[in-house]
Amino acid sequence: MVVSVASGKGGTGKTTVAVSLALSAESSQYLDCDVEEPDGQIFLKPKIVERFPVGVPVPRIDESKCTFCGKCAESCAFNAIVVAKPARKTLVFPELCHGCGVCSYVCPVDCIEEVPREIGVVEKGWAGDLAFVQGILNVGEPMPTPLVREVKGQVDPERLAVVDASPGTSCPVVEAVRGTDFCVLVTEPTPFGLNDLKLAVEMAEELGVPVGVVINRADLGDGRVEEFCEAKGIPVLMRIPFRREIAEAYSEGLPLVEAFPEYRERFLELIEKIGEVG
Repeated sequence: MVVSVASGKGGTGKTTVAVSLALSAESSQYLDCDVEEPDGQIFLKPKIVERFPVGVPVPRIDESKCTFCGKCAESCAFNAIVVAKPARKTLVFPELCHGCGVCSYVCPVDCIEEVPREIGVVEKGWAGDLAFVQGILNVGEPMPTPLVREVKGQVDPERLAVVDASPGTSCPVVEAVRGTDFCVLVTEPTPFGLNDLKLAVEMAEELGVPVGVVINRADLGDGRVEEFCEAKGIPVLMRIPFRREIAEAYSEGLPLVEAFPEYRERFLELIEKIGEVG
């Protein structure tokens, strides 16, 4: 089973839940798809045993063949190619290229070769018996989605796979949640939490992925998150209270289920609930 853990906003405790979920299962895999700021490693402290680069194909123009017809530029939906016909020059902007390959497909003189451009790396390792995978996007790289896709490509079908998405509802989150069996949405009982939870639920509905909610700092705020979940028929799978000692353990890089072993049983119950409603 592949379970994604997401949140409409940052700071809700998404990684706390994802790490604890992975640590509580008997045979599991943690995949950190928050490639712009992966922080699961802070809590799991894995031993990395494999590392490989990830790239996207970008066009390279052979101007000795190019007729500067402009068909490549006309077909590029992302404006990654500009043909300056008077100057007889074809310019490529690699950071804008999405690697779709349409430019080389439409070129009538076969002057476009696709070459890889590295955008980041994937690291694989172990935290005890827990299989660990994370993506690390290069600094300044504007396109994380292909790296997220590569991290998800490392899913071990023999294990419970926990996919830790980045916060929000943007493209990398959509890619992380897409195709998973169930999505756990971590929220907090505040007006901001409710607003962004609604966005995350809409995203999951569009993707056709069933969802359940974990409410962190559940004894703060008001009851509108609970009311929203009840009205939408979304199960509230767990409530985590606001406790200073939990925050202190987090600040020291200690997983919740290791700092407070009694929570391991609660996360095992969470896994059972996901199996029932997923």
